[in-house]
Amino acid sequence: MKEWLIVLAAFVAPVHASVSNDLADKVWIHGSKDCAENQDPALEVFEFDADSYILRQNKCVNFEAPFIYVLFGQHTVFVLDTGATAEPSHFPLYETVRSLIAQRNHPRIRILVAHSHSHGDHRAADPQFRGKPGVTLVEPNARAVRKYFGFSNWPNGTAKVDLGGRVLEVVPAPGHHDEGIAVYDSRTGWLLTGDNLYPGRLYVRNWNEFRSSSARLARFSKGRRISAVLGSHIEMSSSGNLFEAGSTFQHNEARLALAPEDLSRLDQLLREAGDEPKEIVTPRFVVVPIGAFWRVLGDVVGWFSGN
Repeated sequence: MKEWLIVLAAFVAPVHASVSNDLADKVWIHGSKDCAENQDPALEVFEFDADSYILRQNKCVNFEAPFIYVLFGQHTVFVLDTGATAEPSHFPLYETVRSLIAQRNHPRIRILVAHSHSHGDHRAADPQFRGKPGVTLVEPNARAVRKYFGFSNWPNGTAKVDLGGRVLEVVPAPGHHDEGIAVYDSRTGWLLTGDNLYPGRLYVRNWNEFRSSSARLARFSKGRRISAVLGSHIEMSSSGNLFEAGSTFQHNEARLALAPEDLSRLDQLLREAGDEPKEIVTPRFVVVPIGAFWRVLGDVVGWFSGN
């Protein structure tokens, strides 16, 4: 890893969050044409409100640039996903979360770490949290996810997580990956959809499960106030064009937040597509089925990725 990456970490602590609740117009750090000249922090911290944060990884640290969600309750802070880079010197996620806790003057608050799914760009920094005092890390595998959240008839039913005055709902969402979940926060109205829906390529490993999960999330959203559907990546421009895969620079990105109507549209298009996997292209997202070879290759790459 290039030496300049180490310098990026210095921009993260202490945390300087950009304070705004105007998520619809938020422009994120989006990499550089020449990453050697990139001066952005390894992690951008966006404060939606005093209890709700969105973090984005620098594309020059890892091109996946996943989004990480940090939600505070009275006794527990919930962290969804841990990003695409393991080394604290390059990607100080744990220390960033601790800095947010320190700002609240609540050193005894517990940390609960879960994952939208287990691909490497969503779990790489797990070792920064594993074994730390006051931290519960839900390991990113199907058995651990079902046991911790109490799913006895997966993928049916929902689970609740009480953070203390703030209750999250967890919805099974396999299809992109076997143990995928979505998380709903009634306080903000956010539905966190991981890689199941975001402005970019929606890679589908299991077509029928993905269709069922999309229908499940669409039904779920109809009974709740959804202010924003928030996934884990941005891969499209504001004009609806896909950026080149692996790009470390994405000028004029689409906005992160999608609407409940996008979730309904995805469900509708998948129902119309039927049982046969097919690519579906829209200006808001692109559904990309992947074959057996690419599923296996993706698992192998995902297992060793995170750098």
